[in-house]
Amino acid sequence: MAWWKAGPAATDVNPDLASERQSPSFNVETLTNVLDGDAEKTRLRRSVVNAIEKDPAFNREYLYFTTRPERFEEAVRRTVHLKRKLKELGWSEDGPEMHYVYRALGGERALNIHNVFVNCIRTLGTEEQIAKWVPLATNYQILGTYAQTELGHGTYLRGLETTATFDPKTQEFIVDTPKITATKWWPGDLGKTCTHALVLAQLYSKGKNYGMHPFIVPVRCVKNHSPLPGITVGDIGPKMSFEHVDNGYLMMRNIRIPKENMLSRFSEVMPDGSYVKRGSDKINYFSMIAVRVTMIREEALEALMKSCIIAVRYSAVRRQSELQPGAQEAKILDYQTQQQKLLPLVATCYCMHFMANRVSDLYSEVYKEIRVENFNSLPELHTFAAGLKAFATEICSNGVEVCRKACGGHGFSLYCGIPTLYTKVVASCTYEGENTVLHLQAARFLIKSFGAAQMGKSLSGFTSYLSSPLSTGCQAKTHQDFLNPNTYVKAYEDRAYRLIAAAATKLQTLVQSGEEQHVAWNNTTVELVKASIAHMHYLSVKLFISSLNSLSVQTPIKTVLKRLCDLYALHGIFTSSGDFLQHGYLSGKQVELATTAYLGLLAQLRKDAILLVDAFDYTDDQLLSALGTYDGNVYYNLLEWAKKNPDNKPATSVFEKYFKPYLLRNQSKL
Repeated sequence: MAWWKAGPAATDVNPDLASERQSPSFNVETLTNVLDGDAEKTRLRRSVVNAIEKDPAFNREYLYFTTRPERFEEAVRRTVHLKRKLKELGWSEDGPEMHYVYRALGGERALNIHNVFVNCIRTLGTEEQIAKWVPLATNYQILGTYAQTELGHGTYLRGLETTATFDPKTQEFIVDTPKITATKWWPGDLGKTCTHALVLAQLYSKGKNYGMHPFIVPVRCVKNHSPLPGITVGDIGPKMSFEHVDNGYLMMRNIRIPKENMLSRFSEVMPDGSYVKRGSDKINYFSMIAVRVTMIREEALEALMKSCIIAVRYSAVRRQSELQPGAQEAKILDYQTQQQKLLPLVATCYCMHFMANRVSDLYSEVYKEIRVENFNSLPELHTFAAGLKAFATEICSNGVEVCRKACGGHGFSLYCGIPTLYTKVVASCTYEGENTVLHLQAARFLIKSFGAAQMGKSLSGFTSYLSSPLSTGCQAKTHQDFLNPNTYVKAYEDRAYRLIAAAATKLQTLVQSGEEQHVAWNNTTVELVKASIAHMHYLSVKLFISSLNSLSVQTPIKTVLKRLCDLYALHGIFTSSGDFLQHGYLSGKQVELATTAYLGLLAQLRKDAILLVDAFDYTDDQLLSALGTYDGNVYYNLLEWAKKNPDNKPATSVFEKYFKPYLLRNQSKL
């Protein structure tokens, strides 16, 4: 048992929190099963979490008191111990249990990018390359990283400056970082760990550049771990978060690697230097798509879910000021302003959960198609993953910060748990693609689709609505009409359509006026980003609705999920009303009606707030928060955590060196 749970003051649930769980309007366990997929998956997840938390080797209770080097070493120790634990428990590294291990460990483990290294080989390597490299990597006989980002280039991959030039005489590639800006920068597991790097470099053969391709480059000696000749490698230093990750830099000076070290499932250089391509140019981006798909759930959504649990539970315990004159200080969750901060974020968690499911399913479908060299669905997957990554990480990182501030002064303490979540999740807005750039990538596909629709082509998939005629305007007459999903999904569809159309029209007008295409594009990028956001917002609402319609659950569960869907959609109208008013789809009066419905939902969902976050089913050990424990004993927790602070030791060297001489000098005057 963790030390913050010990003692008589922590044995009972805080009455303020216990009262929130009395007379539930729905079965929390059933809702948890819905989120997991079914009851068996809930059982499996809990068994994995329980096995991890029972093992003292995975204990994280002193995490907030450790230094950066200690965090790194602890993460490595946990990862090596996990390797033994998997064998002990009979879990396969490809088995369903591993889906829950990351959640159980809270991300505090090493070799996350090593796993990306392995997955890239499995996706982009030939069967022979997979047979050679994957067993070595999975047994830790080699340790890998994924080296893509450079000092001078990140999201713009076509601008990467690292080169791999084929030498037909020796049947080798010469890998080089010719400039300082070509230095690989940021890869995790590179600074202190890896022996090999999957390097993304511009492929040159016979004097021609064939674009970015992946190459396996030895970095350190597997015997003594020293950098190999021509390699300069190290850790980049302190960061805003990710203290347990050894993000590194890598310079390569004319490193020669065998021809077989280029991953060649979809493209290959022949012995005479000729280049053979099989499939789409975008296939080399596929591993990055996989990371984006994973991070939507494991980084962005998980951080927001945990933050909502902490902030909502704390808001049901913290009492502040008089809501009713002369009465007891009110729970801050009873204030409408606190509800308006937190409840839409709880709804966002549920929406993003279903969105994450959809993009994961699409990824699996496209992966199967690619394995048989069918690349037709790759552009849509790339667009959806890019747009959703940008949309979800922005919403979730902003939401985590809202949760932190909703905890008042205690939200500034690491003991809250949310500050650590925020500094980690906010990084997701830039790594694996900077969000503005990703929205522009999605917008390029949207503009192309819109143009095809204008020429009479019938579209399918996520852009099919661009083939449909616009409606004349919203028909809602009462606030109740805005609780009809058909009403608000049409509003979102109209908004997305008109913003895409407006961007496309401006772009075309600028080109026709004589501007070059790239200049016109740059002068339209603000509208294009807005169009991409509107498209993703529309899809999130539509997929939330369709996900609920496909569920076979008890009526009380459907009722509360429907309210969450309504709240999520109406929150978007409330906060972005200008978009819906701009082209006249909604009138000012209708925005008022939507606001009335929106505020009414806050009151309805208030009574279910604790139950809705309980359903996320994170343990106290996973939350690592004094404010968010299931028992709600916030003040006891805070005091106990402070008592355990290693800084609270008697007389330190600072006192002896600086303050003691002054105090001794003035003793006679006291």
